[in-house]
Amino acid sequence: MHRLTVLYRPPVDPEHFREYYVNTHLPLAAKLPGLIHSDYSLDVAGLGDESPYFAVFHGDFESAQAMVAALGSAAGTAVAGDVPNYATGGVEMIHYPLA
Repeated sequence: MHRLTVLYRPPVDPEHFREYYVNTHLPLAAKLPGLIHSDYSLDVAGLGDESPYFAVFHGDFESAQAMVAALGSAAGTAVAGDVPNYATGGVEMIHYPLA
């Protein structure tokens, strides 16, 4: 199993982010080919200090190759192209195998 994690920094308009992300972006992400499971949180907190992140998304794929194929697909292009519509604070993406 291989996981894609997307970390979102605080947006200019948190309410717009929440509404758009849930109602528009997540349905696009659900169409990624090979996506086995996904989850997210719009309530990211730090331990002791304030978190530099506003939201987080996890998407699980069978392998790194499956993830790369999904991101390179038409659905992946649509998902990537949609990010500027709500993620005004910036995005970091990391991926890793699950033990």
